[in-house]
Amino acid sequence: MFNEVAEVYDRVRPGYPDELFADLVAITGMDESSSVLEVGCGTGQATRSLAPLGCSMTAVEPGRELAALARQRLAAFPDVQVETSTFEEWDDRGARFDALVAASSWHWVDPSIGWRRAHDVLRPGGRLALLGNVVVRRPGEPEVYAETADLHERFSPGNPDWGHPPLEEDVRGSDEGWGLVDGPGGLFGPTTVRWYPAVQWFNGEGFAEHLRSTSPYRRLDRDVREPLLAAIAERVRTRMDDRASRRYLTVLRVGQRTGSLY
Repeated sequence: MFNEVAEVYDRVRPGYPDELFADLVAITGMDESSSVLEVGCGTGQATRSLAPLGCSMTAVEPGRELAALARQRLAAFPDVQVETSTFEEWDDRGARFDALVAASSWHWVDPSIGWRRAHDVLRPGGRLALLGNVVVRRPGEPEVYAETADLHERFSPGNPDWGHPPLEEDVRGSDEGWGLVDGPGGLFGPTTVRWYPAVQWFNGEGFAEHLRSTSPYRRLDRDVREPLLAAIAERVRTRMDDRASRRYLTVLRVGQRTGSLY
């Protein structure tokens, strides 16, 4: 889905704060002696923050263009290998890891396969860490969707992806579990959850480019997506002084592999 916009994806998608990786290291005990598997590395945004730890890393990415760009970005780190495959079909060649990290990618993995596979490729006591960015809003704060809801309905009426982002305080209240409908059952122990607020700022064209790299807009036919994005960019210019924010809560969820297979 993101292959055709790999460069845009790398440039405009939100990253992850340094504080998150410091917490990840503290929670998991990850160091230069650790072996880490990253599932769905994209262009290597999270990988580039983990690589300086000096640990051995294998990053799996199904998108060929994304994986190629990740290899370029990570060429200075010989201990990082990027392999092109889905996690479900990836040949682990018997390798076992101390930690598995998935940054804004685990929702693409088939849960009927992914949780068990994650358990199987981790060593006893290994940790699974899921990173993500949740778009949120604050009461009374200007928010782009509120200014463009009519455009979304005009170009793609009734689309289930459209709707106001959740309130930040409501999202912060969901601080247990994995944040997913299909959880791991007994394969991983209780989660440690941390939240990190962040804001990105864009002009109209920049905001449209950002949306072009996200899955709800990638799913639209081009002849719907491009006129919609042009209209959104114009609305940001004319109603929001060409300055739009995208507020996030970045989340870190870490759980330890249990001894159970079920």
